[in-house]
Amino acid sequence: MLYDNLEVKNGRLFFAGADTVSLAKKHGTPLYLMDEELIRRRCREYRDALSEAAAPGSMAIYASKACCFAGIYKIISEEGLGADLVSPGEIYTAKKAGFPMENAYFQGNNKTDGDIEFAIDCGVGYFVCDGLDELEALDRIAGEKGITQKILLRVTPGIDPHTYDEVATGKVDSKFGIAIETGQAIEAVGIALSKPNLRLEGIHCHVGSMVFDSDVFVRSAAVMLEFIAEIKKILNFSVKILDLGGGYGVKYYQGQGELDIPANIRQVCGFVAERSNELGIGVPALRLEPGRSIVADAGITLYSVGAVKKITGYKNYVSVDGGMTDNPRYALYGSKYTVLTANKADREPALTADLVGRCCESGDIIQPGVRFPADIARGDIVAVLTTGAYNYSMASNYNRVPRPPIVMISGGEDRVAVRRESFDDLISNDIILE
Repeated sequence: MLYDNLEVKNGRLFFAGADTVSLAKKHGTPLYLMDEELIRRRCREYRDALSEAAAPGSMAIYASKACCFAGIYKIISEEGLGADLVSPGEIYTAKKAGFPMENAYFQGNNKTDGDIEFAIDCGVGYFVCDGLDELEALDRIAGEKGITQKILLRVTPGIDPHTYDEVATGKVDSKFGIAIETGQAIEAVGIALSKPNLRLEGIHCHVGSMVFDSDVFVRSAAVMLEFIAEIKKILNFSVKILDLGGGYGVKYYQGQGELDIPANIRQVCGFVAERSNELGIGVPALRLEPGRSIVADAGITLYSVGAVKKITGYKNYVSVDGGMTDNPRYALYGSKYTVLTANKADREPALTADLVGRCCESGDIIQPGVRFPADIARGDIVAVLTTGAYNYSMASNYNRVPRPPIVMISGGEDRVAVRRESFDDLISNDIILE
């Protein structure tokens, strides 16, 4: 099986110790399932590796964009992680869930004045400032509110992660951050230090996603540490925090690489310590921003088959009751997934078909070229693996399809963490004209 939280018993797929077919019957489909114990284990891997190898004060910060709902903040808080938040909606969710906002980091390349005011009022600990416009606005609003706001400054190190262009964010011509190469970043540091209502704590970068080795992070750290040395030399300022962002990849299908994240973290931390000493700067406390690697393989999605269409001499389609509304990643990126027939998990695959959704779009494809049992039929339960990241968080109501619930599993027991949307939810903001 793809992961150790999956097994087949009596012909059925079990996930995190629970029978997926029974869960589909109990909760309906489409259905997101999440393995709470695995999420906690992933959090601890980051926490413990940083505690062992990084400078004091280092911390992993969960990237909420991967999967944001109230229950996730209780878990990451209990496991000692901070929260990377990119919108007022994520801030509101974390605060309502009781997350300690002093450990919250507000990211984003275009924070409005309203966003800034809301985040300050919510007690967000750090702003990750993306440009000069934000520095000016944040300094002004913080002054009006009579506070000194802690910040990190996001810069672009000019690193190509050699993954997907759509998720590469560290290049010089990215919409995110301020370029080091052009000299604009050092100017921005000087401006940030001059602001009376801002306190610069560190610098931030993020170069991309689905990274499977330490090389990208080491190359990023090398550029960032030299920039920290430049800041000390030119501006006589010692940077306390270095945020290297997130991006570690996970396995979506057999044959794809696997990653020992704690070992990679130790390697990066060792490089940071050694290079900092060579440059004559203090070893900065690190921030890492895992998202996908915390929740992706802790989630699967269950669907019910509605139709099997066989076009003689061409191809076959298996249609299910979800689709691009609950998983748009194939439509966006051509993402690969592993697909299993949960109620016939012990049968040899004999039929090749595209797994498609219910939306009125020819591009509503979850995964092409899937191998199914020959007798795949209406009412069967299909499981798509590794959907814990960027599925629920990117879900939509296109075609007025309600979003699925999230059911958390712990100790083989299930509980609803996010209820299924109702039709009334869909029209709750509509104005009905008389």
